[in-house]
Amino acid sequence: MWAIVRRKVASGSSAASVLGQSLSKIRHAAASVPRGYTTTAKEAILLGGGSKIVRNVGHYKYLGSLVSSKPVREVTSFLQIDSPIQVQHRPFSSDKGDLVDAVVPFMGESISDGTLAKFLKKPGDHVEVDEPIAQIETDKVTIDVASPEAGVVQKFVAKEGDVVEPGTKIAVISKSGEGVTHVAPSEKTPSKASPEPSPTEKEAVDKPKPKSETPPPKEKPKAPAPPPPRPSATEPVLPPKERERRVPMTRLRKRVATRLKDSQNTFAMLTTFNEVDMTNLMKLRSEYKDAFLEKHGVKLGLMSGFIKAAVSGLQNQPIINAVIDGDDIIYRDYIDISIAVGTPKGLVVPVIRNADGMNFADIEKAINTLARKANDGTISIDEMAGGSFTISNGGVYGSLLSTPIINPPQSAILGMHSIVNRPMVVGGNVVSRPMMYIALTYDHRLIDGREAVFFLRRIKDVVEDPRRLLLDI
Repeated sequence: MWAIVRRKVASGSSAASVLGQSLSKIRHAAASVPRGYTTTAKEAILLGGGSKIVRNVGHYKYLGSLVSSKPVREVTSFLQIDSPIQVQHRPFSSDKGDLVDAVVPFMGESISDGTLAKFLKKPGDHVEVDEPIAQIETDKVTIDVASPEAGVVQKFVAKEGDVVEPGTKIAVISKSGEGVTHVAPSEKTPSKASPEPSPTEKEAVDKPKPKSETPPPKEKPKAPAPPPPRPSATEPVLPPKERERRVPMTRLRKRVATRLKDSQNTFAMLTTFNEVDMTNLMKLRSEYKDAFLEKHGVKLGLMSGFIKAAVSGLQNQPIINAVIDGDDIIYRDYIDISIAVGTPKGLVVPVIRNADGMNFADIEKAINTLARKANDGTISIDEMAGGSFTISNGGVYGSLLSTPIINPPQSAILGMHSIVNRPMVVGGNVVSRPMMYIALTYDHRLIDGREAVFFLRRIKDVVEDPRRLLLDI
């Protein structure tokens, strides 16, 4: 098309007038359209020698304003000041960068929500970066909500007991501390005082009103109250409700209750028992505890001996380390030992990964680290996920005998108990020996009694003679 225009421009001024008429038509057509839009046209300016410059011309149509044809760089000069087109804006806290939101962090792949247990700070308190301001209670652990910036807590936008998801805003932090007020209970704004009554009103109030002399109505004789019913001899006398307290269960306790009941309903659980003479393991610990502590920086306990014995038993009886999945059996070629730890908030089960590749020192260090995190409430979801076999030591609380419940999706659990000196026959003589009862609860759908007894017997042999671990016998 432009080739035709160039030929017409070169032919003389008549071509330029044709182009001008075309542009006038474009302007007239744009003015007749009631909608707001933008069109562009190209205008050729003839210079000497037949050269030309082509520039863009914009046609802008606004509601309530005239149509104008101006270059784009001059479009702001003809905007109507009182045009009905208004630019609306919404102020955000991020405009000034002073207010930041504290949101619920990611809580793990298997956790979709949690309960806002309590706030650790109050509005008006100063917080540092990454300082916890609230705690979220989940089915497994308690997670802290940290402050993203240093500043002052301006307000809370959630309440204790609310169910929150990752990314939910619970508080607003002011980096500068502006707009935060401390209102004490005695500093509340008093209500407007009522106007004092006029003197005439006071006199009217103070002047007693004459009482009408009406005879008092005669009181009817009250009927005698029926005697209270006597409780029957078989009716129990219950304590009053005022002496009872009802508190909601924590999410961790509800999760533990659900899993334990599901375990009872799913597994065909059976428990077998044995007893272990702890003489040699306690002697080994007594002889080398000081040298062990000096070299490894951790105390030598009895749990590491039982974990090493359990690893040996799982290697000899791989079915104990397996699990049923639908119509299949999954054999695990790794050994992750879960340790049941009781905390003030409930039972947690952290996992010692690849226990088959650890020595006594590595196991003791892992136990101390996980137990400390569990008691402090800083243990993570990843440190409790998985596990192929569980050991529960109720002996630390004085339990003499128990039947532990399987921790799903595992197939067995070993229960340790307290050490008690009992008379035992050794070499034809009755002597006192430190003895411990041990119990193995297993899923009888998968594990037969033969494998369960052989596994527990292996635990007994290794604990009673730890030298078997060195000789692999």
